[in-house]
Amino acid sequence: MIRILIVEDESIVAEDIQRSLENMGYSILSIVSSGEEAIQKVKEYKPDLVLMDIMLEGEMDGIEAADMIRSFSNIPIIFLTAYSDEKILERAKITEPFGYIIKPFKERELHINIEIGLYKSEMEKCLKDSQHWLASTLQSIGDAVIATDIKGNNN
Repeated sequence: MIRILIVEDESIVAEDIQRSLENMGYSILSIVSSGEEAIQKVKEYKPDLVLMDIMLEGEMDGIEAADMIRSFSNIPIIFLTAYSDEKILERAKITEPFGYIIKPFKERELHINIEIGLYKSEMEKCLKDSQHWLASTLQSIGDAVIATDIKGNNN
């Protein structure tokens, strides 16, 4: 089951999102209302995905929290926000979010963004694994190297 962390400072909105996600079959690890709490919970729970509001309680907004999370984790982040002006969008893009949903949104839109974000995240992991394998092979090129697949078969 996909485990999601919700970062939203409006409790009614957060509960509505939680209900929608649970109806879609997702598991909600926690709901937090500040960027600082989001960072702590990501470290603690290692969710599969984070839904992040941009305007949050506390010193840190959602963009700053997303940037911090991306510095130590590859967990996909999708922004949920009522703000769509260019300045905020430019700041958000730098954090490489896996989605950006403007409130109010439809359940279907949320579901599609989550599924695409999870798929994109999985593909990025596969790409990084492949790059690591190729880099290791190239570094060993001076040695006698036999490249095999996972089962030990050489091609």
